[in-house]
Amino acid sequence: MIQLATFLFISGGEIFFIMLIVVMVFGAKNIPEIARGMGKGMRTLKDATNDIKSEITKSAERNGLDTSITDGVTEELKKVKDDLEDFTGSVRRKL
Repeated sequence: MIQLATFLFISGGEIFFIMLIVVMVFGAKNIPEIARGMGKGMRTLKDATNDIKSEITKSAERNGLDTSITDGVTEELKKVKDDLEDFTGSVRRKL
């Protein structure tokens, strides 16, 4: 059985229709500008998130809180993620 790859359960025809509507609403000349703005916005959000994380870590260290527990949790999450990817990879190959 052939299974088509879908992104968020949207087929190719639906993606094409959405893109057609976007071109009709915004115009072909404005799409690169809109995409650039969205990229900058996502970058700004990521930078703000990293700044907040670093401020929380610095504040915790200044107040004498032990932040080493997050390293262990991060490592365990990484192991679970790798195990899950190994399992789902074998399932995907069988389909």
